[in-house]
Amino acid sequence: MDSEPSEGLEPPGVLVEDLVRPDRRGPASNESARGGAVAAEALVRALTDPSSPVTWREAAPVLRRIGHPAFDRLARGLLDAPTAEAREEVGHAFIRLGAGVVDRYAAALSHPSPLVRRQSVRGIGLCAGDGRTALPALLPLLGDTDREVSRQARDTLMAGDKEAAEILVPLLRRIRRDGPGRQRAGALSVLAQLGGESVLSERDVAAIERLVRVKAPDERPTAPWTCWNHWIAVPGGDQAGIIETLGLVGPRQVTFALGNDIVDADSHEAGPDDPSGYARVFVTPELDGWTFVLGAWCDPCDAERAEDVLRLCTRLSARFGSAQAYYYGARGDGSAWLVAAHGTVVRRYCETGDGENPLLTLGDPLPFERARRAELGLRPEWDPALESDDDADEWKWAAFDLASDIAESFGASPLAIGPETVTRGRGVVALTPYGVAHGVPTGAHPV
Repeated sequence: MDSEPSEGLEPPGVLVEDLVRPDRRGPASNESARGGAVAAEALVRALTDPSSPVTWREAAPVLRRIGHPAFDRLARGLLDAPTAEAREEVGHAFIRLGAGVVDRYAAALSHPSPLVRRQSVRGIGLCAGDGRTALPALLPLLGDTDREVSRQARDTLMAGDKEAAEILVPLLRRIRRDGPGRQRAGALSVLAQLGGESVLSERDVAAIERLVRVKAPDERPTAPWTCWNHWIAVPGGDQAGIIETLGLVGPRQVTFALGNDIVDADSHEAGPDDPSGYARVFVTPELDGWTFVLGAWCDPCDAERAEDVLRLCTRLSARFGSAQAYYYGARGDGSAWLVAAHGTVVRRYCETGDGENPLLTLGDPLPFERARRAELGLRPEWDPALESDDDADEWKWAAFDLASDIAESFGASPLAIGPETVTRGRGVVALTPYGVAHGVPTGAHPV
């Protein structure tokens, strides 16, 4: 039931304006919170009024304190807002009412308006742990007739923590087994995100593998799209020999879309605190005469991986004639390259802004490095200890973006592949020793 304003409450319009005054904000917030439904009505009216100085940032904390009476006014405000901007202001306040109204959010999931349903889903999502009990109520929306509502429900469920997963996984598996049919596709994505392959049925795993086999013959190569790109390049197409030399296990066929997305997701996890990010690599088919191994596990300058990548590239080069490893930060995050030939390291160089980079330098500059320095007006042969600060800085910034160019100078960069790239074979995702020891990250990936 809506609470009534306390006796002697100032006119709501005055209190609303006071919320934007630093010297009056505290008292105005307290008085408005005690004003119940009347104050909530005034605040929603202010949010939909383009001439009002009040925004959701001032209004939301007060509306949250008002609680249930504010819910009804905001829900109506979502539908009555005269402009998209006003609707957005009301929406921001609506989804921040907190766990105190989680029961109202759950009830509104069946509201006839897709907008109210979608915003109620967002409200439940922002309740964090306090909203776990309401998460099962989102499951029917996986099959909602409005695509934005179903997407919001799926994304909110996928963001659940371990405790939420314990609640949801049995329910999602039941949907996969028994339906309803409209909810099945969304349930599969959420299952994969919350628990990975271990929570999928044998039937679901088989269906995914079958979809990969169906799509793979007709797809064309696509370059990786990660922010942080790491790869090993080996000439030829002996995929099985490369996998054996690297000590990878359990290769499974994937499409380029699936392989690239796994690499992208895992690259955000990789680090000493989360070795699962090193758990998988995407081994491409032969592409214009080269095979690429993609993944953070291939990083030639990472403190955790540098020496092992050096060892592995040396082994690969002894077997296949040459091998190279690269790091390229697509957003200006630096470059590194490692070149090995016939069992010997030819060059390793890193420029990522890390003070330890010089300690990784091995061998003499490559011909491409010398040529690039000459283009910059720098000495092709250089001793970093004798360089001026200006010359050192100029080379540093040039080298930050050089990995892809170095790779192409050898005739091989996964960043340059495309639909016209000549392809032989099929790509696979395989487990590294980290994956065997620690398992793989959970996640839903496009096929």
